[in-house]
Amino acid sequence: MRASRSTLESPIESAPMMTTTGAHGPAAGRQAIGATRPRRIAVVVGLLFIAGDIAGVLGGVVTSGLLKDPGYLARIADHQGRVVVGALCILIMASFLAAVPVVMYPIFRQRHEATALGYLIVRGALETVAYIAQASSLLLLVALSRDYVKSGSSDAQFGAIGRLLLKAHESVGDHVLSMVFGFGALMLAYLFYASRLVPRWLSIWGLVGAPLYFAYGLLGLFRVSGGFLMAPLALQELALAVWLIAKGFDSDALRAALVDDVETS
Repeated sequence: MRASRSTLESPIESAPMMTTTGAHGPAAGRQAIGATRPRRIAVVVGLLFIAGDIAGVLGGVVTSGLLKDPGYLARIADHQGRVVVGALCILIMASFLAAVPVVMYPIFRQRHEATALGYLIVRGALETVAYIAQASSLLLLVALSRDYVKSGSSDAQFGAIGRLLLKAHESVGDHVLSMVFGFGALMLAYLFYASRLVPRWLSIWGLVGAPLYFAYGLLGLFRVSGGFLMAPLALQELALAVWLIAKGFDSDALRAALVDDVETS
């Protein structure tokens, strides 16, 4: 399905009306897309999704068992490096996932600028803030565990603060991030569906899975378990990443978006 070099690298040259004389505005955006090669953008986005998922899984693995232990403060003090690595993995994952809307914005904005901007804000800003809060709670637990060991006592204050940080870590990860991530994924699925850059079945899969993922976070606020609701979107994101790496964007849909933008500008 890979299109010719001229189609993907210079979509501007394929449309006579796309020749302009300024370096600003929509024309500049179209020129930037032609220069950055949409095929490479698709591969980068796919790799960002996979790298983010790997970092997230590693973060959960290295901290596994430490936060659930009844004597978690002592355990964290003995394994500070693992917790710090877990926090770094969260921040790395946040960086990879936040880069997706930044990379995709020049393409999505051609026909759906408002939604593309909203996706950039939700995934690039709000979700990143939530990840930073989650990582910060782990680092604060490390600092608290040091003071706990140095004090040599079982002061109730340490336990109270520790429980608060643990609760914040779990609430942000299970509730806030799930809802923000689900909402951002819904916007991404809509953008792909409307632009036809990927097959419709893949976009519809996302449109179904994203609300379920959001529902998981919402139900958690009422202490209703529903971990299975995350599975459809998790699998769809992996399938999307593989498709983008292997197939890239639909060249006809990409060219149509650029031509339509010229005609309406």
